[in-house]
Amino acid sequence: MVMFDFEPYHILLATLGVAIVLSYWLPRFLSGREPAASAMLVLTGLAGFQLVPGMPPPPDPVESPRLWEHAAELCVIIGLFGTGLRIDRLAARGRWRATVRLLAIAMPLTIAALALLGWMAAGMTLAGGLLLGAVLAPTDPVLAGDVQVGPPHEGGEHPVRYALTTEAGLNDGLAFPFVHLAMLVASAGAFSVGLMGEWLARDVMYRIAIGSIGGWAVGWLLGKILFDWPRGNPLSKTQSGVIAFAGVLLSHGLIEVLEGYGFVAVFIAGVTLRRVETHDRFHKRLHDFSESLEHALTALLLVALGAALPALWPYLDWSHALIGLGLVFLIRPISGYLSLIGTTMNRRQRLVTAFYGVRGIGSIYYLAYAGRQLELTNEKTLWATIAFTVVLSTLVHGLTAGVAVEKATGETEDETAPDLSTAPGSGPRSA
Repeated sequence: MVMFDFEPYHILLATLGVAIVLSYWLPRFLSGREPAASAMLVLTGLAGFQLVPGMPPPPDPVESPRLWEHAAELCVIIGLFGTGLRIDRLAARGRWRATVRLLAIAMPLTIAALALLGWMAAGMTLAGGLLLGAVLAPTDPVLAGDVQVGPPHEGGEHPVRYALTTEAGLNDGLAFPFVHLAMLVASAGAFSVGLMGEWLARDVMYRIAIGSIGGWAVGWLLGKILFDWPRGNPLSKTQSGVIAFAGVLLSHGLIEVLEGYGFVAVFIAGVTLRRVETHDRFHKRLHDFSESLEHALTALLLVALGAALPALWPYLDWSHALIGLGLVFLIRPISGYLSLIGTTMNRRQRLVTAFYGVRGIGSIYYLAYAGRQLELTNEKTLWATIAFTVVLSTLVHGLTAGVAVEKATGETEDETAPDLSTAPGSGPRSA
């Protein structure tokens, strides 16, 4: 009699497939809209690893930070590059006023408020609170599809969508200096003039400058290779979207080698590439390919997050849950709204823009990065706080963003849906 052994790996693959299908399919019974599947992916990941026999142990972010760091990093850089490709129009200084305010006012206020809340409510050290603020401050370019502008040539660049898209494209990279500051303070034990000087020179000025200049250079070079060289037979004629993935790897890897911020570089590379042959339909192919990769990696990462929840929940107490609740319902909305006073947005538009700062994959990356570099105090508690905040954000923002943004912008669902007749194979913009 032949006995068959079930490989845990094959059980894992089957469970992942079922979890992802159910996450996108089941919400259709409740709504005719395209709700974000992010929350369902976390829930099906939790259920799959708990209920399906023969599954391998879920990946532990504390024990395997490098795995989580690299998976989240790849997901974020693909999302950032695709976000850069989305932006049809750059000109007109007034279009960036809200973005600059969100980056220069709302993000530092958010970091400071989270650090203070971590110190007062959870008894964190200064470095720990600062790290928590930096990890949770950036909004997410991956999970925020319902609030962003449309794919190339689709339009829909209302000021609310434009501000949320460009903010998410830049603040993932601009949160990095604050992460480095927290790590420096943790290593030194306190602030000092020398520490601040080193941080400003290296982590702020040099690394942002290298990321910006390098991203522009890679985007320009890639544009020339795609559309101009050789004349009459450019690479864009192949219609191969995999070039977008190559651009992501090139810009991020090269700038990181030069000690710049790769997150800044990939977004600027996407924006710069979009400026080359602006009306060429090949940009749509590049965007769709990168979006497909982004969705696949995001699905796997959120299922893994759901699988890791049982190991993290015991370390979540009310004081740390209060941090996540405070961020989603008070800190981001208030800091965002205050930063937007004086822009051309009306009151409802300011409220929606302030509230829908989605948290997600970037926070996972930053904590995994810090955990690999330092011996963090109460690391499992930090992971539990991040996981709770991400799950809360996917539930609150993911299930309400579409309706709220449409009302704020005066759009309808039909106006924001992709035109499938002119864009074969394009999918909905939800994460």
